[in-house]
Amino acid sequence: MASATMDLYLGNTYLWTKLLHTLFVISWMATVFYLPRILVNIAEAEGQPPVQARLVLMGRRLYRFGHVMLGFLFVFGLLLWFGRLIDPALWPHVTAGRGWMHAKFLLVLLMLGHFIWAGRMVKAIGQGAAPRSATWLRWFNEVPVLLLLGILVLVFLKPI
Repeated sequence: MASATMDLYLGNTYLWTKLLHTLFVISWMATVFYLPRILVNIAEAEGQPPVQARLVLMGRRLYRFGHVMLGFLFVFGLLLWFGRLIDPALWPHVTAGRGWMHAKFLLVLLMLGHFIWAGRMVKAIGQGAAPRSATWLRWFNEVPVLLLLGILVLVFLKPI
């Protein structure tokens, strides 16, 4: 009996892939949420070049970290989506014919666009461009929350 339970936890490739995908989604989302906040801090530190330089450095490092996490989440997401082509017994096609997945992909692409936009703003500020207003950046900071809410509704409730 214990052996069957152990196989369930150690041998379920689909669940392990899903677990790792979720781990890297959470890690990437941390960067998606924090990078715009760094931009707000940069805007509020106007007239303090050493503080702004430090924040730009933090933003660049965070943006690079976000790309690494995005790469891992992409690899495990591809395994979840196309693993059935490798071995359908290990990675069943659980989303076949489900419209929610396509809507989720659209929202994820919008989130990716937001992430890239934030990274480019950090880079531009590092090259001497003036940051946008702190108020504008605070609103920009809220966009990922709305996108994530839509993604979570689609993933958990599967309305379409």
